Amino acid sequence: MSYKETMNRITTFVFDVDGVLTNSSVHITTAGEMLRTMSIRDGFAMKAAIESGFHVWVISGGSNEGVRIRLNNLGIREVHLAAHDKVITFSELCNKYKIDRHTALYMGDDLPDYHVMKRVGLATCPQDAAPEIKELSHYISHRRGGDGAVRDVIEQVMRVQGKWMDYFNAKHD
Repeated sequence: MSYKETMNRITTFVFDVDGVLTNSSVHITTAGEMLRTMSIRDGFAMKAAIESGFHVWVISGGSNEGVRIRLNNLGIREVHLAAHDKVITFSELCNKYKIDRHTALYMGDDLPDYHVMKRVGLATCPQDAAPEIKELSHYISHRRGGDGAVRDVIEQVMRVQGKWMDYFNAKHD
């Protein structure tokens, strides 16, 4: 089955943070605070997905509370930071929401994402992901992490399902 055919049955988007929602760079202030940059377009697409009825979850090994606040402000309620075993967190969320893991898309960029990516219906990654992650992925975005890779996969899924322009047209009817 091609990745486009698989996109037709996706109900749930799951994203890592560092290297996916960010470009994997961290700016460290003199006070030791770690600052990250996220794409506004990625945020826009996640909000559109939620408002179109998709589940959007974030599972990250990082623990920056600013990240949680940003994602919660977009409407993402399942933000799991400091997740040391992403497979367990993913399985718990699937059980909680009664989601078939084969209807989930996961976007990761590095080895901590490897095992959960093996369990989803559609494994995806940014263009600048680790080689092992690229090899495992059904789809590799042409965009880099933190620079529209999340928007790319959300938009593609919503277009395949006929929901992308429906969402925007409904906003203006």
